[in-house]
Amino acid sequence: MPRLWLDYCQFLVDQGHITHTRCTFNRALQALPITQHSRIWPLYLRFLRSHPLPETAMRGYRRFLKLSPESAEEYIEYLKSSDWLDEAAQCLATVVNDEQFISKLASPTTSCGNPDKVQSLNVDTIIRGGLTRFTDQLGKLWCSLADYYIRSGHFEKAPDVYEEAIRTVMTVRDFTQVFDSYAQFEESMIAAKMETTSELGREEEDDVDLELRLARFEQLISRRPLLLNSVLLRQNPHRVHEWHKRVALHQGRPREIINTYTEAVQTVDPFKATGKPHTLWVAFAKFYEDNGQLDDARIILEKATKVSFKQVDDLASVWCECGELELRHENYDQALRLLRKATALPTRRAEYFDGLEPVQNHAYKSLKVWSMLANLEESLGTFQSTKAVYDHILDLRIATPQIVINYAMFLEEHKYFEESFKAYERGISLFKWPNKKKGLGEEVSRARSQEQPAMANAVETSSFN
Repeated sequence: MPRLWLDYCQFLVDQGHITHTRCTFNRALQALPITQHSRIWPLYLRFLRSHPLPETAMRGYRRFLKLSPESAEEYIEYLKSSDWLDEAAQCLATVVNDEQFISKLASPTTSCGNPDKVQSLNVDTIIRGGLTRFTDQLGKLWCSLADYYIRSGHFEKAPDVYEEAIRTVMTVRDFTQVFDSYAQFEESMIAAKMETTSELGREEEDDVDLELRLARFEQLISRRPLLLNSVLLRQNPHRVHEWHKRVALHQGRPREIINTYTEAVQTVDPFKATGKPHTLWVAFAKFYEDNGQLDDARIILEKATKVSFKQVDDLASVWCECGELELRHENYDQALRLLRKATALPTRRAEYFDGLEPVQNHAYKSLKVWSMLANLEESLGTFQSTKAVYDHILDLRIATPQIVINYAMFLEEHKYFEESFKAYERGISLFKWPNKKKGLGEEVSRARSQEQPAMANAVETSSFN
C-alpha cells in the first residue's frame, strides 16, 4: 500500500501541481497507519523544500516534528536558509531547553547569526534560565546578560545586572570574571564620555555626568575587598576568620562594625564554625570597651556566657575575658565575683566531655577559669579563700603538676609546711611518673628532716642509759 502512494506522489511531484500534490500527501498520511508514515515524510519534505513556499513548509515541518522530534535541527537549518530567523531562534530555544534532546549533528547549531531579526525571544529569561541549570558557568552567563543590554544600548541596565551578579555568585572565579567585566564596562563608559566631552569643547571638570561616573568607578574599585569577602561568606557563613576580616575592612566606620559583629554572632553556628566562635563575642566586647562603652561590653560578654558553644574552652575563654575586662578597669571585687560565679557548681552536673549536655554544665571543671581564679585569690583574696580554691581544684581532679607546685609553694610561703606536704601527697595520687618526681623529691627531703632529729635524739638517749 505505501508503494502505491509513493509512486503516485512522486508522479504528482514530477507534474509540478503544488496544491494537488500537497493534498495527496495529506491523504496518504491519513490513509496509512502511523508506523508507515516514515516512508512518506522524506519525499514530502523534499517536495516542500523544492518550492519557495516557506509558510507551507513550516506547517509541514511542524507536523513532521510531532512524529520525529529529533529532526528539529533539520527544521532549524531550513528556516535559516529561508531567512525565517525569528522562527528558527524560537525552535532553537525549545531544543536547548529540552534536556532529553540529543543532537544528530557533529557540530550542533548554536546560533542564528543575525540578532537584528530575532525579536520574539526574551533573552533575559533565557539566560536566567541557564543560571539555574549551569551553575558551573555563572560568571560567563552573567557577563553575557550584561553584554546583551550593552549591545542593545541599555547602558544603565548593565550595571544593575553586574551588581546582581556580584551579590549572588558563589565562587571566587565567577566573582573575578564578573568584577573584571564590570570594571572594564565602567572604564569604557568613562572613556566614551571623555571623548564626547572633548569633541563638544567642554571642560571635563564641568561635566557632572562624567564626575559621577568617575566617582562610581572609584567606589567600585574600593569595594572589591568587601565584595570578595561577601562571596567567601556566602560559601560558608560560619568562617570566623572571614568575619574578622570583614570587620577590619570597615575600619573607621563604627556603625558598620557594630552591624557586622551583630550579624556575625547571629549567623555563626558554634557547632559548624571553622575557627573559634567565642573570639567574635570577645572582639565585639573589646570594640565597645575601646570606645568607652563599658556597660555595652559587659552586656555582650554576659550574652556570650549563655551561648551554646561546642567546646567548653570557648565558654571558659569568655569567662576569663569577663574577669580581665573588670581587672583592666580596676574592678577587682567584680572580677572575683564573676570568676566565682563561673566556677560555681551547676544544679545539673555533667562530665567534661559529655557532648549531650550544654557547655554551661561543664564550665565548673574548666582548669582555665580555676587557674585565673586562683591567681586572683592569691593577689586579692584571703589565705582561706585561696586555699579553698586550690582544694576545689584538687577535689575536681583537674589539677596539673604546676598547679600542685603553686599550691604547695603558696602554703610554704605562709609557713604551713605540713599542709604543703599534704598538697604534694594529694598531687602525687593524681599523676603518674614522671609528674611524681617533684613531689617525691619533697617527700624525701621531708623524711630526712624528720628522721635526722629523731636519730640524734635516739643516740643521746642510748648514751645516757
